[in-house]
Amino acid sequence: MSDTDGKKDGWPLYEVFVRSKRGLNHVHVGSLHAADDAMALTHARDLYTRRNEGVSIWVVRSQHIAASTRDEKDPFFAPSADKVYRHPTFYDIPDDVPHI
Repeated sequence: MSDTDGKKDGWPLYEVFVRSKRGLNHVHVGSLHAADDAMALTHARDLYTRRNEGVSIWVVRSQHIAASTRDEKDPFFAPSADKVYRHPTFYDIPDDVPHI
């Protein structure tokens, strides 16, 4: 199989996301090929958290990620502009709630 279909030597391509000790969100750090989910997690740990900077790892098969493109920006996000009730100005956030 070729790399163009997301596989190398028959192994699927995984996207790796790591949550660092400092951050609150998982951040995309790279990609790797693995035979299964468990192997992908093990390889991701070995490749992307060598200095103990991670507290959580996500691996997702690339073929399972659906994403919008820049060309779709206006038609894709425009419908949400008319829903002002979704804007954060309509919600009161308590002072004791961190990280929002």
